[in-house]
Amino acid sequence: MNRRTRLTLVLALSGLLCGCGSAPDTRSSPPREEPFWQAEFEGVASSRPSERSWNTETGNRDAEGWGNNELQYYTDDAANSRLDGAGHLLISARPAPAGSALPCHTQEFCPWTSARLTTEGKVALTYGRAEIRAKLPTGTGLLPAIWMLGDNGVEWPGQGEIDICEVVGGEPRTVYGTAHGPTYFNEKGLGGSTTLGADASRAFHTYAVDKQPRRITWSVDGEPYFTLTPSKLPAARDWVFEQDMHLLLNVAVGGDWPGPPDASTPSPATMTVDYVRFYGEGRR
Repeated sequence: MNRRTRLTLVLALSGLLCGCGSAPDTRSSPPREEPFWQAEFEGVASSRPSERSWNTETGNRDAEGWGNNELQYYTDDAANSRLDGAGHLLISARPAPAGSALPCHTQEFCPWTSARLTTEGKVALTYGRAEIRAKLPTGTGLLPAIWMLGDNGVEWPGQGEIDICEVVGGEPRTVYGTAHGPTYFNEKGLGGSTTLGADASRAFHTYAVDKQPRRITWSVDGEPYFTLTPSKLPAARDWVFEQDMHLLLNVAVGGDWPGPPDASTPSPATMTVDYVRFYGEGRR
């Protein structure tokens, strides 16, 4: 029985007891929830996303292959991250330009470029829902990701990580949602997955996490598929998510999880983001 039904029954019984009958319910619907921060990516084609909300991280070798022996060099070039002029952010992985010498962790030069955008130090979610509507690239060797990191100043994995969604290499219809913390990280991360009706690159989907005290729930298109609480951790004391967490968007290429790209890998491989919205409470 839902809350409205219970309330209607209580009102009806109250009316019978007082002998006055039940009046029609004339209450208005509750106001639609508004995000406390949103990025709708309105702007001129080929312009950069707003620096008020977004940072662009660069490099590869100094970041030790971004912790996964990845092959892309992240740049701040518009070829890798830009607005399309139609209300979308485009993050594109593509082969490195001929003659470029972009230092790589696993080999001399990185054969791919891409982009990694973050809201670190600018926007963070404390409690509430992070919701991102996006179309993700699929193909061998690709790892597009929408995720969050903690702002507690602790070195990873004690920092805390929530992977809102990842689509890995040759699994184009599988969406993974995972949490990483002090004793559960990398292949020991705790999470779940769900299956899309078609490849993630074929249509927009709404990827979200609802982050509440001592509870995180992952969903796609409003359908929850995994909930994490401290009771599911190796030790409940290792729950590190009661803090501000910032957002990251990136498309990685190669590395330990998706494996190397090949001739079938799309080029460019583009994540198209329609919007990002934070509901609840946080920092901006």
